[in-house]
Amino acid sequence: MEHLLAERACERLIVDFVHRLDLGDPSSVAELFTDDGSWEWPAGERLIRGRDALRDYFGSRPADRLSRRMMSNILVTVTSPDTATALSYFTTYRVDGHQGGMVPAGPPVQIGHYQDTFHRTPDNTWLLASRTLFLPFGGPTPRA
Repeated sequence: MEHLLAERACERLIVDFVHRLDLGDPSSVAELFTDDGSWEWPAGERLIRGRDALRDYFGSRPADRLSRRMMSNILVTVTSPDTATALSYFTTYRVDGHQGGMVPAGPPVQIGHYQDTFHRTPDNTWLLASRTLFLPFGGPTPRA
């Protein structure tokens, strides 16, 4: 049962991450990471480490950006009582310059996958320790 609860907690973090970016306060994504957690995009040579840096990075998202991310193929592997890894696919639709209303559908601007590591804290909460983004398909964000 502990194994299943750990898997579910990690799956929830993966989905909560995209909900916060798309529908909530993007800077609050930092709360899903350990204090020294990291977000990396190796192909873009970006590495953001630590909650404060993550809060600043995700909080700098343009205020007029409209986005929706689709997560799928989420596979969590519990590696010990306090650690887990995951691989999940994502598709991102987004535009900048959104002033409200519906935007005509277009192709996604990104398709890729995340590799995540998770740690369980002493209070039994699972958090992201690292998230690495791999982007085999991508392009610029269009303007609405």
